[in-house]
Amino acid sequence: MSIDPAGRVARSIVSPHSETRRPAPIRTFLHTDDGVTIDSVYDPPSFVYDASRPPARDLVFVIAHGFTGDVDRPHVRRVVEAFTRYGGVVTFSFRGHGASGGRSTVGDREVLDLAAAVAWARELGHARVATVGFSMGGSVVLRHAALYRLETSAGTDAHTDAVVSVSAPARWYYRGTAPMRRLHWLVTRPSGRLVSRYGFRTRIHHRDWDPVPLSPVEAVPSIAPTPLLIVHGDRDGYFPLDHPRMLAEAAGDHGELWIEPMGHAEHAVGDELLGRIGDWAVTAGG
Repeated sequence: MSIDPAGRVARSIVSPHSETRRPAPIRTFLHTDDGVTIDSVYDPPSFVYDASRPPARDLVFVIAHGFTGDVDRPHVRRVVEAFTRYGGVVTFSFRGHGASGGRSTVGDREVLDLAAAVAWARELGHARVATVGFSMGGSVVLRHAALYRLETSAGTDAHTDAVVSVSAPARWYYRGTAPMRRLHWLVTRPSGRLVSRYGFRTRIHHRDWDPVPLSPVEAVPSIAPTPLLIVHGDRDGYFPLDHPRMLAEAAGDHGELWIEPMGHAEHAVGDELLGRIGDWAVTAGG
């Protein structure tokens, strides 16, 4: 509101066909195919929302956090805020994390959690989905893209249109760095699982994988022709550079590799890099 030279109040005019206020986030519990409840949040785009724009044509990011993360962690929310500049964003807590049910299987059954979140994103009216995963979530988005290329038997569309994997392992059971040896202690030892439960709000399943799931590097060749971006830090303390290079080699011509001056996962990804990932997702598969 402003006052013109004649002293009259000048009011801004809002078109009846648009809504300048950003719609409120939506929070709900989703249900996976194996019956686990998943705490999930939808954040609408932060740019001016146009009600006349066909919602089925816009982009949504589905974010798969790293081990011990959840939808309310500040480093996860920072990623969400960065991507709302490019489209809607669905975040969720993996099983065993935060307010979600079940127990973590550290990358195995978590594919079902991501599939439920992708299906919800499409139910919200988004035609294009970009899955973005960090560390453990990075391995999950790779396996999900390979396994959900078509509609599920239940009739829900859980496939993705673009995949971004950040700081992901290429192979299972890696113990070559001190952080990964500590993580294996958390996962495999009763005392470690107790620390994880009360220290990190992460409840880990006590059973070993049976069968061992498809590894990320084994899954990557089946992702084509879906666009794939692999991002990894040159100072990653968890997984050295042979991991992203193995993934990129397995992807062949349909994959793109960015080696960045950073450490590991969400904590290390800066706003500038998140912006470049957002730009890549806008154009990928469009």
